[in-house]
Amino acid sequence: MSEDSASFGFREVGRHEKPALVRGVFDRVARRYDLMNDLMSAGVHRLWKDMTAARLNPQPGELIVDCAGGTGDIARRLAQLARRARRRRGGEGARIAVVDFDHEMVRNGLERGGEPEILWSVGDAQRLPLPDRSADAYVIAFGLRNVTDIPAALAEARRVLKPGGRYLCLEFSRPTAQALRAAYDAYSFKLIPQIGEWVAQDRDAYQYLVESIRRFPDQPTLARMMGEAGFKRCGWTNFTGGVVALHHGWTL
Repeated sequence: MSEDSASFGFREVGRHEKPALVRGVFDRVARRYDLMNDLMSAGVHRLWKDMTAARLNPQPGELIVDCAGGTGDIARRLAQLARRARRRRGGEGARIAVVDFDHEMVRNGLERGGEPEILWSVGDAQRLPLPDRSADAYVIAFGLRNVTDIPAALAEARRVLKPGGRYLCLEFSRPTAQALRAAYDAYSFKLIPQIGEWVAQDRDAYQYLVESIRRFPDQPTLARMMGEAGFKRCGWTNFTGGVVALHHGWTL
């Protein structure tokens, strides 16, 4: 891949082209996005997100960035946990800044209603609308593989986090067992685009999403990239045999 190109699924496109192509995908599927997540994962994505929110452990008074926050699945979980922590400890309420680059996803999130802790905005993971060292924690769930420049997005997350801030990335990854990898490949390439065609009336969008998973760095590679961006104590936890991994790092 040249410096002027980026992956869009299995295709190589110009770096300037990818944002509009990805935005087009999410514009088309925004209305059925949450339903499709339930169907594609048989509801297991809810457990992955529950575990991610619990690992982040929001506290009173914190500013938490939910990058590529979509319709607010993670943000709502964080708001509930932050409210419980505030009842136990007192203090000011937490603020959860949802930043997503797609207007339609944000609009659908707002239509679902939101907790008062959640602040919604449209923005780019590579150019966040936040000052340096302003956030206590940052989470990105199923969004990092859609950015044009992953190292730039990691560096931007590092920029907005305070010293001692925590970074979490929940993303599809590489199953650890060969048998599971083969079964997952068969399911994702054959069935997910078909489900997308039936439910969202958009096979191509879900073909892209499956392909983008295969182009995403595996667990050790992403941990190394996080270290190169300046994060410390980088590691990951595999969920569902490595179908999904939760990467974590700290700004020290």
